[in-house]
Parts: sequence; C-alpha cells; structure tokens
Amino acid sequence: MSKKPFSDDQLAELAEIAALSDDDIDTSDIPEITEEQWRLAKRGHLYRPLKKSVTIRLDADVIEWFKSHAHGSGYQTEINSVLRQHVARQEKKRA
Repeated sequence: MSKKPFSDDQLAELAEIAALSDDDIDTSDIPEITEEQWRLAKRGHLYRPLKKSVTIRLDADVIEWFKSHAHGSGYQTEINSVLRQHVARQEKKRA
C-alpha cells in the first residue's frame, strides 16, 4: 500500500462514501456468497496473525498432554488453537 497521503479530492470522495447509508449503496453487481462457499472458505495463505510472546504458568500435566497430542504442529500452536476456539465460543455467546 502507498504511504502517500490522500489528496483533498480523495478525502472528500471518501467522506462522501462514508456518509452513504447501507441502503444507498448499489451492490447489485456483487453476487451473494452461498453457505457452501462459506463452508469451503479458507483463510488466505498470506494471513499471519500478530503473535506476542508471553510467559504463562501451566500445570505440568496439561503441557505434557498438549505435547503428546499436538497434530503435526507444535504444542504451543495447539494451545493457541484451543484458546482461539474458546474465545470464538465466548464471543458467539455474547452476540
């Protein structure tokens, strides 16, 4: 992406677009995504979530379980996956 600042004309156009209500935006040339497409969707191969190094104390038996059950990836990746699934479930409950 360019780091060049927007021109006054570009800023005005963006403000005009931002002011539109959802009903005023013509999406007739954009087909709806089907349930099948969502089901088969995969995150782009260039997606890399920001990782942050932390120190956390976990029970030794929990760590050993993850180490012995990691499926093709490291145990820390498995722990992250489990935590991500938990967060998603909690967010779904709030919605």
